[in-house]
Amino acid sequence: MTARVFKIYSMKKISIYFLLLICGSILSCKNGNNANNAVDTSRIVCVSKQLTELVYALGQQSHLVGTDLTSVYPPEAKKLPKVGYHRLLNAEGIISLKPTLVMHDGNVAPQAAMDQLKKVGIPIKEFPEAKTIEDTKKLIHQLGDLFNAGKQADSLCAKMDKDLATAAEKLKQYSDTPRVIVVHFGEQSNRYLVVGKGSTATKLIALAGGKNAIDIDKGMGPLSAEIIAKAQPDIILATDVGFDQKGSVDNFKQLPGIALTPAGINNRIYRLTEHDIMYFTPESGETVLKIMDMIHKK
Repeated sequence: MTARVFKIYSMKKISIYFLLLICGSILSCKNGNNANNAVDTSRIVCVSKQLTELVYALGQQSHLVGTDLTSVYPPEAKKLPKVGYHRLLNAEGIISLKPTLVMHDGNVAPQAAMDQLKKVGIPIKEFPEAKTIEDTKKLIHQLGDLFNAGKQADSLCAKMDKDLATAAEKLKQYSDTPRVIVVHFGEQSNRYLVVGKGSTATKLIALAGGKNAIDIDKGMGPLSAEIIAKAQPDIILATDVGFDQKGSVDNFKQLPGIALTPAGINNRIYRLTEHDIMYFTPESGETVLKIMDMIHKK
């Protein structure tokens, strides 16, 4: 091979190399992904209400093509196609939306549905459950990385910190610790439940200067007259679906044991959305302030 031919051959080889490099960079950045993230986020099915809300908070909702039934906040999320309850998923329904990614937080079932998604080649990304403020901020940053939305993630976490600091300062003016319970309507079981100590609600109530009066460690238990009588709450916080089914405080007091509690006698029963009380969000600092006003109101 002559020197001239070798030079032309080498230049062509270098040109092809750089062309491939540029194409690779373009593909890696496609659909909002960075070079360290080869996940296609163009069509996401999200089966976690917390993750869905955080995607909206980051301004990345255009990537969503479907969610589970519990993903109802913000209200715009209700308009997305639904793939069923996150513990009763149907693989065919998810596949029909042609997702490039399915996101969840580990609280999904049945396993057979998830296996079927893997079998047909749909990527699945599991995020860790965020049961504390710090875990939630980490989760926000993980999602920010996924969507190349780091600035938005920083802004949301800064808001959380600022609102929680405001709440902590305001709490100093209160010396009492009201006994609070949270009554939640379980749509899957179609019955009213009380939220136990091992819950996000308990942590939010504590940050607001109250105490969860339900003496069960697990997440939730069936509402009964016995449990309510033992708890004797000063305040009852009712999540929206269950409260709205009753339609008023007077009707809500007809639930077992409620009318005979200090909360029932004094009509200190307040409505909160599930999004407010059941999991942490960028608005949790605002929620703490809201709960604080409710439980310390005279």
